[in-house]
Amino acid sequence: MDPYRLGLVATRIHYFQLVARLGSIRQAALALNIAPSSVSRILRQLEDELGTPLFERVRQRLKLTSAGELMLYHARLSLSELNRACNEINDLHGLHRGTVSIAIVESVARGLMPAALADFWSRYPAITVDIKVMGSQQAANAVNDGDCDLAVAFDVRVPRTVRRIATASLPLGVLALPDSDLAKRRELKLFDLANHRVILSDSSLMLGTSVEEAFNRSFIDIGRRSRTNSIGLMVDLAKRDLGTVLQTRVGVEQELADGTLAFIPLSDTRLAPRKLMLLSRSEKEMSDAASAMGKLLEQSIERVGAASP
Repeated sequence: MDPYRLGLVATRIHYFQLVARLGSIRQAALALNIAPSSVSRILRQLEDELGTPLFERVRQRLKLTSAGELMLYHARLSLSELNRACNEINDLHGLHRGTVSIAIVESVARGLMPAALADFWSRYPAITVDIKVMGSQQAANAVNDGDCDLAVAFDVRVPRTVRRIATASLPLGVLALPDSDLAKRRELKLFDLANHRVILSDSSLMLGTSVEEAFNRSFIDIGRRSRTNSIGLMVDLAKRDLGTVLQTRVGVEQELADGTLAFIPLSDTRLAPRKLMLLSRSEKEMSDAASAMGKLLEQSIERVGAASP
């Protein structure tokens, strides 16, 4: 059960929390699929009745005032209690009904998640699973803010109120065509990529910054062909041999299984393995359905970690 879907959260509080999280009325309006003027009007009414501003504009973003911080704190407490009530009511039905909300990164959406869902729905066909694809730190924050029950993300700073259930250490590697020169190697060093046309993840993906820093520290001259925040696009470019792509095995499971691409691990001390993490809300806030989904995802991540060299 979702307190928002059940109408248990007042419109004003819903809009206020969304603007506080996104820092923008326009972005909140896009998420709600309504006009920005409607969001502005609701917030203005709330501030007028409270007799104090809840936001101030700082560098083109809306920042909470002291009153806004206080309102957000108590709104989250209230939402947490509503979620707990919904979960306890949901538990009365066991695993025959309910909703699980999960925040995941794009690479997880491409392979690990569909397999986990197939397993989950074969056991619990009546459970609804809502999935949001976002950046790693956003996913962790979604659990912290009570927007999602679970998150699967890379290399995040885990908020204190969030549990880390499972972690897999995954090496980075190069995605290459099976008949390419790189694919003939058992492993690669960073200097093996000198003068290659590399397709990099941008800074919105946790991988992007660490890879570029590693190249800079090693003084290796690479040719950057492209920078993108789309894992799917990077995989497609690798399949067309349009550049050298660095990724983990997560997100390319199908391509590796059918032989479309080869994965050659990078063995270099300047490039740390990536940490794939499964995060969840506190145990007392987890419904039976969310806990069951968490156990399946935990097993999936442990298998991924065991399969990595």
